[in-house]
Amino acid sequence: MTRSRIIGVGAYAPKRILTNADLEKLIETDDEWIVQRSGIRQRHIVEEGEATSDLALRAAQQALERANLVPEDVDFIAVGTTTPDMFFPTVGNIVQHRLGCRRAGSVDVLAACAGSVYSLSIGSQFIQTGKYRRVLCIGAETLSRITDWADRGTCVLLADAAGAAVLEPSDDERGILDFDLYSDGQYWDLLYMPGGGSRHPATHETVDARMHYAKMKGNDVFKVAVRMFVDCTERILARNGFSVTDVDLFIPHQANLRIIEAAAKRIHMPMERVFVNVDRYGNTGAASVYVALEEAASTGRLRSGDLVLLAAFGGGFAWGSLLMRW
Repeated sequence: MTRSRIIGVGAYAPKRILTNADLEKLIETDDEWIVQRSGIRQRHIVEEGEATSDLALRAAQQALERANLVPEDVDFIAVGTTTPDMFFPTVGNIVQHRLGCRRAGSVDVLAACAGSVYSLSIGSQFIQTGKYRRVLCIGAETLSRITDWADRGTCVLLADAAGAAVLEPSDDERGILDFDLYSDGQYWDLLYMPGGGSRHPATHETVDARMHYAKMKGNDVFKVAVRMFVDCTERILARNGFSVTDVDLFIPHQANLRIIEAAAKRIHMPMERVFVNVDRYGNTGAASVYVALEEAASTGRLRSGDLVLLAAFGGGFAWGSLLMRW
């Protein structure tokens, strides 16, 4: 089948920056505690009235511009998000309309923070089968909207951003080589939001019980997440005949610096070949891999021909990896 490749990337983060010093004024915490546990020093937070589709639109526009395409060139849009503007229509629908992609289909992918790898994999398959020629893949989140600012275990981590990548068929060795997607629902209660769905629809009682915020068992998430990172990265490299030494750049989901460092150590990946920007963005969910990919490309960390490994995990749990030749 035809291989897909990325021809343009974009990213956008809200202008408002919330530092650890700012958080010290909101809850009982301090900069040293936050940095030690997460590696995060600041994060971007949306303003009042700013929604996920607003961020997605800005990232998509930049990706299309860098790909030298116009909206009418897009055949399909795949958006990874946990925080859509509303249940329906989807963020993909809204972005399709606002961008002006008049003949594009769209879908939202709900795989929590793994929505980056999931949406890229879905987009790649449309190219591989020959169904579509150009697919716009997006990861966008406003996790601050589901953050309990009284819970210091989560509020220091979650943030807002969007990233995007444009895929088209490759005519050489560059492109997406392979991907793996996994899930295991037994871990659902380690990271979830109980309120707002059909199980616990919105009522005064669910709001009073603070059920519309993300809940996390941090220590348990850490242990499982590291294992997932190791498993999916080792599998995809072995299946494609590569070793860790062949990887030029590893771009993991930017959840927590401790998780990234622990996973890198387990697979014997030197940290100088691991891209990290969690210190400046925090955990931006399905956007994080896209945002890191854009920054790596725009700052010269990626060169043509580099072997790039992406990996992400999210609540559910859902996780996956993607291997590509840049």
